[in-house]
Amino acid sequence: MTTLFGHRPDGSHLLLAALILASTVALVATAAFATWWARRHGNAPPPEDPGTYDPVATEGGDSLAGSGETVLWRMRTTVRDTPGSLAALCLVIARFRIDILTLQTHPLAEGTVDEFLLRAPASLPSQELTRQIEAAGGTATWIERADTHDLVDTPTRVLSLATRTALDAAELPLALRQLLGRCTIHSLPAVSVTGRPTGQSAPVEGVLEETVMRLRDPSGGVISVERPYLPFTPTEFARARALVELDARLGPRVPRSTDILTLPEGNEITVRRADRSDLAAARAMHDRCSPDTLGLRYHGPVGDADRYLNHLLSPRFGRTLAVQTASGKLVALGHLLWDGDETEVALLVEDDWQRRGIGSELLGRLVQLAEEAGCDSVYAVTQSRNTGMVAAMRALGLPLDYQIEEGTLVITARLRSSAAEPTGATGERAARPADERTVRPSGPAEGARR
Repeated sequence: MTTLFGHRPDGSHLLLAALILASTVALVATAAFATWWARRHGNAPPPEDPGTYDPVATEGGDSLAGSGETVLWRMRTTVRDTPGSLAALCLVIARFRIDILTLQTHPLAEGTVDEFLLRAPASLPSQELTRQIEAAGGTATWIERADTHDLVDTPTRVLSLATRTALDAAELPLALRQLLGRCTIHSLPAVSVTGRPTGQSAPVEGVLEETVMRLRDPSGGVISVERPYLPFTPTEFARARALVELDARLGPRVPRSTDILTLPEGNEITVRRADRSDLAAARAMHDRCSPDTLGLRYHGPVGDADRYLNHLLSPRFGRTLAVQTASGKLVALGHLLWDGDETEVALLVEDDWQRRGIGSELLGRLVQLAEEAGCDSVYAVTQSRNTGMVAAMRALGLPLDYQIEEGTLVITARLRSSAAEPTGATGERAARPADERTVRPSGPAEGARR
């Protein structure tokens, strides 16, 4: 822990360690309670008359099992909190020759939500399984395909998410999404980029309203979590609150790993994460940029450019990579911005440092961060005359979609479905010595400012 937060003779690093431990215990406790409840809830005998939901004969189950191919399903259903209700569901699942890989229970004021991870015969239609589950007493049944990442047990997954959040404040929205499954997360600031109050707020304890959570953002404003059709349970709400509380107690933080690269002319540059502590250096870079460069980046009045920096450099809204020279001067910024279900990439390279491959290097790293975060795509908003940004997006070698309207060009890159290369706990690529990394300039089109 001293290595992570730096040596602090006043002993505050011990306090940080205690805070992480306390918040992590709170997260794990909710998962442990769910496991205990499942065992108590599932030991009751099956109902006396299962015939009302037994249209699937045993031989039908045998024929399903005979295909050999299986798929993973995640299923939720609500049952009465009475002895035998879970056993009735398990009997249906067994008759379909389905394996129960994991089970979580979410107690409600009336009833219980049972959540299963299932390995089922590929030939079994999800609609048929849903019909039989509801005939057995389940209501509000919801089912979707799962993947092998869902096989990690809940306490292990919660500990991993807590660790990632402790190391990097930008991980909080991603950790919430992985904790809660398919959902849309918006960080709503308390103050707009123009300095006006937005009126966004939430009580300390947060608000849970069916398919919407509103949690107080430790950096100000509100974190809104929405999930269509599937209401959040009190258990999920408690887990999300514990994760946000951990983030609040630890305060602002970003990983401090760096990568030293060599430009074609032999100069070395350093690529690292940036945050609001770089605000003054970023404003100084703005002062050195031409109006054309700032206009291509911010798509508005050049005089408003500085207003955006406080938002862009906040880890709550995404990740920022900075490029600095050997003298420590900031010469480029690359932003990966969370935008609900979508992810935006944006670049700014100081005029004197363009046409050296810096923008393409930053863009490649931002795309890799997006892949590691599980994003399906990234998009860039630019102008149709910005041939440099267009060339950099094409150089990614990914499928691209183009939309243009009144001179504004939106380029969307669909990311690879293959797993990203291994990373450390911070999600950063391991740094390599400068003599092993050389930044190559892009083709002629990169000469355009971006």
